Amino acid sequence: MSRLKALSPDEATGKTQELFNAVKSKLGVIPNMMRTMGNSPVVLESYLSLSGLLAHGKLGAKTGELLALAISEKNNCDYCLSAHTYIGEKLVHIDANTINNARNINNADAKTDAALKFAAALVAKNGLVSDADVNTVKAAGYTDGEIGEIVAHVALNVFTNYFNNTAQTEIDFPVVRAHNSVEA
Repeated sequence: MSRLKALSPDEATGKTQELFNAVKSKLGVIPNMMRTMGNSPVVLESYLSLSGLLAHGKLGAKTGELLALAISEKNNCDYCLSAHTYIGEKLVHIDANTINNARNINNADAKTDAALKFAAALVAKNGLVSDADVNTVKAAGYTDGEIGEIVAHVALNVFTNYFNNTAQTEIDFPVVRAHNSVEA
């Protein structure tokens, strides 16, 4: 059972209604996470803004989805794992094996693998990564700007993971459970 209410689009007013209309025009639906974030238009707008800006980054949609899967697995967020598995498969066309590998912080491509491992280190170390962690991701071919984008993807996904784990948002995608899923 959800701890925080997902607003019905019919009951949204003001800025929340405006944001819901924008989401619906883009996606055709308003996912439960965004409906729940809509209780605070600032929260929803913050999420939409950062997510939208990162979509135009150098890392690209595929790497962004793989990072989301790795981070969501680390944070045991079933909602985000479900959403990003669906998005990865249906919209970005990532195969099931690559999705599963990302959840286990692995990728056949050495550069992508380095990004996943760096993101996992950021999560595990609360951002306090070592010189060796940074040097390893740089050696894989990432620029300072791209490393900044990896950090931003981690921040975005920690935000959504913590939000959904707190809210216990009802999953409105085919359900995927974290390997170490815990009932709250």
